Amino acid sequence: MRAVRVLSAALLMLGLAAAPAAADSTPSPEASGDGGGPTRAGTSFRTATEVEQEQTATARASTGDYLYWSFPADAGQRPTVRAMVKLPEGHAAETWQIDVYDGLRRRQACQYGAQTRTAVAGAASVEVACVLRTVRAWSEPWADDPLPGTYYVRLTVLKLSADDLGKPVDVELRVESKDMGGAAAVDGSLSEPLVPGIGSREKEEALHGPKSVLAELEPEDGWTSGWWSDRWIWTAAGGALAALAGVLGYRLTRGPGRPRHVPPGA
Repeated sequence: MRAVRVLSAALLMLGLAAAPAAADSTPSPEASGDGGGPTRAGTSFRTATEVEQEQTATARASTGDYLYWSFPADAGQRPTVRAMVKLPEGHAAETWQIDVYDGLRRRQACQYGAQTRTAVAGAASVEVACVLRTVRAWSEPWADDPLPGTYYVRLTVLKLSADDLGKPVDVELRVESKDMGGAAAVDGSLSEPLVPGIGSREKEEALHGPKSVLAELEPEDGWTSGWWSDRWIWTAAGGALAALAGVLGYRLTRGPGRPRHVPPGA
């Protein structure tokens, strides 16, 4: 009887140990992947996973899931968002799309890039990309211009066969920006960047600590770190050239000056 009890206990412990392993094998947006960046994706705007620029985020999900990430973008930057989806074997044709929203959750149009792409049946992967317009430091309230703050990325499949729904996929997301310099500079700036929770930052941090703010990522040098641009250099150079041109113009147009005094009878 003791041997039977020991054997039963061993089988029970083996079953309990195998159950979590079986559960972990189920694809999920929160399952971990490879790489040094975040290894999960959110399923809504509020649960979007924060990712820094020039950092690769990975996630393992199921076909049909909505995947969300967020990243900070400052004035003068032109962000490029790329996502590559590794598809399962034996799938039918699928159409994937990437969308980018600003801090007000307004969908931002892509300046160029394959925002929507269809993978043929059996393709190993599909890549989508979106190059946003340059982020402006200030804009009119009625305009739809990109403004400094948090941006949201949503990746999802638009068209697929019923047999492919729920199959596992691996996703890689990367955000990079190009500094557009003084050509994109405008007069004026926002009082605060469009970051969730920034309006109550001081109050929430005093009550619950700095982790209470919904979006914590910001540019490396802080917001509006790009206040210095080549626009200042061109303005100073233009002023110096204008002053030099004024001096030269005066020298050329004043003539030889007053005539010398000639004594009477000379």
